[in-house]
Amino acid sequence: MPGVGREADGVRRNVSDAVGVGVLGACAAWAMITAAARDGRPEGMLLAVLAVTAGHAAGRIFGALAPVVAPCAGALAGLALVLTVPDLAPGPAVLSPLGHAGATAALLTLSTGAACCAAWAAAPAARLALRVLAAGITVTAGALGSVAGVVACAAVLLGSLAAGRMRRRGLGVTGLAVAAVLIAGGTWAVAGNALPRGLAAAAEDQLTPQRVALWHDALRMAREEPALGVGPGRFGTAGTLAVQPLPQETTPHSAPLQLAAEQGVIGAALLVAVFGWVLYALWRSRRPTPVVLTAGAALTAVAALASVGNALSFTAVSVGAGLLTGLATARPLHEEAPECTLPSRARDDRLTA
Repeated sequence: MPGVGREADGVRRNVSDAVGVGVLGACAAWAMITAAARDGRPEGMLLAVLAVTAGHAAGRIFGALAPVVAPCAGALAGLALVLTVPDLAPGPAVLSPLGHAGATAALLTLSTGAACCAAWAAAPAARLALRVLAAGITVTAGALGSVAGVVACAAVLLGSLAAGRMRRRGLGVTGLAVAAVLIAGGTWAVAGNALPRGLAAAAEDQLTPQRVALWHDALRMAREEPALGVGPGRFGTAGTLAVQPLPQETTPHSAPLQLAAEQGVIGAALLVAVFGWVLYALWRSRRPTPVVLTAGAALTAVAALASVGNALSFTAVSVGAGLLTGLATARPLHEEAPECTLPSRARDDRLTA
């Protein structure tokens, strides 16, 4: 019965939206609490929450009005931002891989994901052009010297092509969650010296000893202050590396470790909850499964970059992540391409009938 289906869909969307409001509100509230208790600076977290919220709202609105044009415009805007504003934020330049490369890779990854989402939402005749755009963004990452960007963009592009063959989005979403957990777990293992000696040495060579030292410092803070952390924005002054001549290093270049160090266990748990909400919202979205899984792949790649870099320290990345989530969970006012109109479960039932 169509009426019952629409009513059930509305209930699911309301639950997803309520969870998102609760999780993002909790992030802002906990930042204020820990800042008051530790004399910290919560502005960075508050700005990140505002950026994600604004991006998500814009994505929902424009995704409903123009499900093809909006993600295509978002992809071009992200590419233009990377090309015209190389550093993406004011401040001293930092040598690779501790510089702005993480933000550049994240923005290019989000742009690739948006282009692939637009391709799946478009008519078959326009898909090739949009996929060429996604491939061009990947090539741009290589031209800019962002190895992480090339890897992440290529993974999103290949994942998007594979998403067209998946009939059950739940399996794909679960795979994305497992991938994010493994990458974040590997970061913690490096920080805690839990890897075998040979593997740890190889990881340190790739990450640089400086970054690994920052991770060790962040994990030490988290162990010493597990409840409230050292306070938002205080990593650079509370860490043992603060006495060294590295004034530009105010973060450990790992979002989970930074939240654990500055806001304790609850802060890190809230970061996990935000990513969990994103995957839940994508799973419940009425958008076609290829669109949902493509967006999920791009957001998981950004989560991986944030686990080993400072990508989330840049407002543009937070806005872009919220925008892509909103685009992939919007409900278009007009019907999409016939082969992509039905939700995955309804399409599966029709195929097996």
